[in-house]
Order: sequence, then C-alpha cells, then structure tokens
Amino acid sequence: MIKILKTDSSNIDFQNLVKQLDAYLEKIDGDETAFYSQYNKIDKLKHVVVAFEDTVPVACGAIKELDPSRMEVKRMYTVIEARGKGIASQVLSELEKWASEMGYKACVLETGKRQPDAIALYEKAGYKQIPNYGQYIGVENSVCYQKSLP
Repeated sequence: MIKILKTDSSNIDFQNLVKQLDAYLEKIDGDETAFYSQYNKIDKLKHVVVAFEDTVPVACGAIKELDPSRMEVKRMYTVIEARGKGIASQVLSELEKWASEMGYKACVLETGKRQPDAIALYEKAGYKQIPNYGQYIGVENSVCYQKSLP
C-alpha cells in the first residue's frame, strides 16, 4: 500500500531520496551535473511529497513557485525497485493537486533528454512540451513541459 506524506524539505526521508536522485543524475548527466545542481537546492522547499510503500520511502517530488501563476515541479524521483508501479504518477498528481489548492494555474518542469522514463511520465500525465524557460534556455539536454491545472 502506498502512503503519501505532504511535508517540506526538512524531512529526512526526502533528503535521503534526493541524495539517491543526485547520484543517479550524476551518472546520466556527467559533466553537466554541476550546472543542474545549482538550480536544485532543497534547503527551502516548502511543498514536498514523499511516497511510502508500507513504511519504506520510495518516491518523492516537490513544487516551488516559479511565478504568481505557476509552480515548478522539482526533485521527482522513484527508487529503482519501486519503478513501474505508478508511484511517480501518484506523487506528481499530489503535487499538482496541492498547487491547484493554493490557487496556481499551471505546473511547469524541466527534465533531461537522457531521461525517457521521466519524459514518458510527464507526457502521460498531460504535460505539453514548451520552449525552455529561465536558466534552461539554450541548454541542449533540457526539455521543458507545462500542464494547466483545474
């Protein structure tokens, strides 16, 4: 059974999952890791979701305000052993619901072209590709998405 916890970035389970995410991304992105890392600090995230399978933390994600109408989805990760079970979709859905409850009109995100599973997740969830925004403009490996919220 999957349990979803809404918390913030002080949550130790979230911090441990992000360490695993960073190690995973370092393998994928190699020399580009330092560029992305500067935009992925977690010390001040107020809206974090951690998913537990029974009592084991297996997935996480967060949102932070990009502008007054949009939240940016950050730090999405599912441990390898828990992939393919729909847990990431549950985390993403919870983040979107939270953003909507706070009055935001859309969620945006950036992911890497070398992450086909992440791209598939976001497209399946209804995200549409948009031009790269902010610090991702002109970054060859980045692909950006947006989804309108109810």
